[in-house]
Amino acid sequence: MSRLLSVFCVLALWLSTSVAALAQAEEPPEGGPQPDDPTAVPIDGGASLLLAAGLGLGVRKLRAGRRS
Repeated sequence: MSRLLSVFCVLALWLSTSVAALAQAEEPPEGGPQPDDPTAVPIDGGASLLLAAGLGLGVRKLRAGRRS
């Protein structure tokens, strides 16, 4: 069973690295519109939802800790 698990892990690692090698981005074509700042990332509702979820989880943990 251990040998089967190790073969499965090696196969999964090999497949994941080969797929990642094929998924590399290409260079943008020349002459097209370029962004002003390529590292600019818009912060939208997703970040605020994650912040709210983290805050809610923290409050829940604090309340559960005080009860016991």
